[in-house]
Amino acid sequence: MLAIDPSSARSGGSILGDKTRMEQLTRRPEAFIRPSPAGRTLGGVARRTREAMLVCEAAGFDVIIVETVGVGQSETLAAEMTDMFLLLLPPGGGDDLQGIKRGIMELADLVLVNKADGDLLAAARRAASDYGHALGLMQPRSRSWRAEVKLCSAATGQGIDTVWESVCAYRQALEQSAEFQQQRAGQARSWLWQELREGLLQTFQSDVAIRAALPDIEAAVVAGTTPAPLAARELLNQFLARQ
Repeated sequence: MLAIDPSSARSGGSILGDKTRMEQLTRRPEAFIRPSPAGRTLGGVARRTREAMLVCEAAGFDVIIVETVGVGQSETLAAEMTDMFLLLLPPGGGDDLQGIKRGIMELADLVLVNKADGDLLAAARRAASDYGHALGLMQPRSRSWRAEVKLCSAATGQGIDTVWESVCAYRQALEQSAEFQQQRAGQARSWLWQELREGLLQTFQSDVAIRAALPDIEAAVVAGTTPAPLAARELLNQFLARQ
């Protein structure tokens, strides 16, 4: 379990208290839980989540769960680095239109409505119905699988077996159609471009001339005397001229 915690925009700190709320999983000898701060990385994951997944695979873990920060509509990076994107939602979120919002919904391979127990069971069933109708209006992400909506309860464990059956059925469907390997290839391509983007940004920011020119250009942008696009183009031209 690779749990990504949100980081404070001011201090940069994270609570990293995931093991505290995973009492049963923490006691299992075959399980490993690693909390990580998201830092400034967007998309719901951490800067080196992909590398952490490879380390876990090399250590012999056959099921690796990446728990994102849960920001709502922007966990696109998690969808690009995992074999299955599972969206966990509470019942009675108070927004009847949430189920038809695109973005994160159209990335989901499986939607789980949690807390389907006790007084919330009826609300969970209504939410599952709404999400099911919403998914029916969206183009499936996979040629071999149409996203499903399941009910579950983390408190009672009800529905967890059914969820796991869906996970196994999803992988089997993709492997039989050869789409699984194509998806892995897409993950590798996405990783390459992410590393290129971040590497180029780091190279740009560490350039001595750029660091010297940046304070004056930033001041001009803040003062409103130079538009941000023009200032960015000027810095890029300075950087490219010396390459």
